[in-house]
Amino acid sequence: MSRVRSAGPWARFKRISLQLGFWCLVAVLAVYALFPFYYAVVSSLKPSSALFEVSVLPTVFDLSNYRDLFSQPTFGRSIFNSVLIALCVVLLALLLGLTAAYALGRVRFRGRGAVLVVVLGVSMFPQIAVLSGLFEVIRWLGIYNTPWALVLSYTIFTLPFTVWVMTTFMRQLPAELEEAAIMDGATPWVTLTRVFMPLMLPAMVTTGLLAFIAAWNEFLFALTFTLTNSQRTVPVTIALISGDSQFELPWGTIMAASVVVTVPLVVLVLLCQRRIVSGLTAGAVKG
Repeated sequence: MSRVRSAGPWARFKRISLQLGFWCLVAVLAVYALFPFYYAVVSSLKPSSALFEVSVLPTVFDLSNYRDLFSQPTFGRSIFNSVLIALCVVLLALLLGLTAAYALGRVRFRGRGAVLVVVLGVSMFPQIAVLSGLFEVIRWLGIYNTPWALVLSYTIFTLPFTVWVMTTFMRQLPAELEEAAIMDGATPWVTLTRVFMPLMLPAMVTTGLLAFIAAWNEFLFALTFTLTNSQRTVPVTIALISGDSQFELPWGTIMAASVVVTVPLVVLVLLCQRRIVSGLTAGAVKG
C-alpha cells in the first residue's frame, strides 16, 4: 500500500519531466528551422546602412529593399517563369502519376513489383549524374533555353515519388467501388476520373505540392538549361544578383528576394498541411 502511494508523486514527476523535455526539444527544433527565415525577414527590412548591425529584433521598418527588388524587370519575369514551370510540372506529374498508379495499383500483371522498384530506383540517381546526358537530350529536342527544358527535367525527377505515393494510396481504395463502376458500364478512364480521383485528393495534394516545391526551388538544372535572363527562374536570378552587372543591389535586396520566394511556399504548406499529412501516411495503417 505504501509503495502504491509513494509511486504516485514519482509517476507524476516523471510524466511532467517527459512532457517538459518533449516541448523543449520541439522549441529547439522550431528555432533551428524558423530562425534563418526570421532573420532574413528582419534583414530585408533594414536599410543598407544598418544591414550589418547584429540585431535579432527588428529596429526599423524600411521597405526600400523590396522597392529596389521589384523595380528590376528581370525579377518579375523570373517569378512568372518559376510559376509557369512549376504549374506545368505539377499538372504533368499528377496526370502521369494518376494513370500509372491506376495501372500499378488496380491492374494485375506480371512484373508489377519490378516496375515499382524501377520507378523508385530512378529517384535514387543524383542530378549531377544525369546532367550531361539530359543536356544532350534537351539539345537534340531543340528546347534548350526554353521553359520546356525545365519542365521535362523536373518531371523526370518528380514523377517517381508521385507514382509511388499514388500507387500506395490507390491500393487502399475498396475494390467494390471499381466493380460497381464496371457493372454500370464505366470505362477505365471514367472509373479513374469519376470514382477514384475524388477519393485520392489527399495524395494528389501531397504529391502536387511537393512537386511544386521541388520545381520552385531547383537550381542546378535551371542554371544549366537556361541561358538568358528572360528564361531564368527565381533561384538562378537570386544567385546571379550579386554577380550580374544588371543587378547592382545590396545584400538587403537579396534577403528581400529570398523572403518573397519563400512566403508562397509557407502559405501553401500551412493551407494544405492536413491533406499533406494524410497523403504521406497513406498505406501506413491498413484496416
